[in-house]
Amino acid sequence: MIHKEITDKQWKLIKKHLPKPAKTGRPRCDDRTTINGILFVLTVGCRWEELPEKYGSKSTAHLRLQDWQDLGVWKKILSSIIKSAHKQGKINLQKISIDSSSIAAKKGAT
Repeated sequence: MIHKEITDKQWKLIKKHLPKPAKTGRPRCDDRTTINGILFVLTVGCRWEELPEKYGSKSTAHLRLQDWQDLGVWKKILSSIIKSAHKQGKINLQKISIDSSSIAAKKGAT
């Protein structure tokens, strides 16, 4: 599978939704590099241990994925992307239908 890194245009849309770095303490690793690492693991399907060094620490990437999930950052980013695509006429929200009943429940869930 081919992995593409986020573009400057995509980064501009994403970065405004990320939590601000702490004013004190150790400087945070580059967010864009970390997001590219997260996307690499999620799109390629490798283990965190197989994350290429150019994306920084595997533990940092994994921790940020989880922290940002807990903070709702990914939902904000997705909502922003959908709104942007809608404004550009790339999607028509009147014609979207999602039917989760066609997706199998995992581990016996209903």
